[in-house]
Amino acid sequence: MSRYDFLVETYRTERIKTLSVWSQFDENDMEFRPEPRVRTPHEHMVHQCVSEDNWMKNMLGIDTNEPALPPVESKIEFIKWYAKVSQIRLRQLSLRSDDWFEEITKFFESSRSRAWIMTRRIAHTSHHRGQLTAYLRILGKDLYSTYGPSADTGGLPQNKARVIYRYSSIEELMTEEEKGGTSPGLPGPGPNKPTERPNG
Repeated sequence: MSRYDFLVETYRTERIKTLSVWSQFDENDMEFRPEPRVRTPHEHMVHQCVSEDNWMKNMLGIDTNEPALPPVESKIEFIKWYAKVSQIRLRQLSLRSDDWFEEITKFFESSRSRAWIMTRRIAHTSHHRGQLTAYLRILGKDLYSTYGPSADTGGLPQNKARVIYRYSSIEELMTEEEKGGTSPGLPGPGPNKPTERPNG
């Protein structure tokens, strides 16, 4: 067992979280730009694919031997492409030793361990996924769980809100999205305002 299994497992779960958020956009949302200075969902997907390809290949030495982007830049093709290349990366990461994760390598203009770079990569992905969930709210869409309950899955944990994922696996996500997608019903917000304060 590796000291860094938690990083590999986190990357594994981040894959479905990213793909699940992407799946909640419709094809006609892809060029939505809520403010002139921000990326569209399409541009976010390009950035995720290109940025992760660059980091993995040039900083971590994880090469899929595939182009960074899908040949067709539609929502479903981005989903299929990212699922494919991230699975290749996951397999390669799972074979790496503790020494490999602890080795120092180049990170832009500085030098860091591969474990540090991998942690930063996961945070980078999560940051952009959070931006896209804000877009989904602006578009008036309900939000499924990412890490825990959302306002649409019952509100706050103290209300016994549920964790409800749109899909249980990447395999289910791919199958359903190729058929047009499915959206399980959500219970909606709980009785309290979405403000969390400690008791006392």
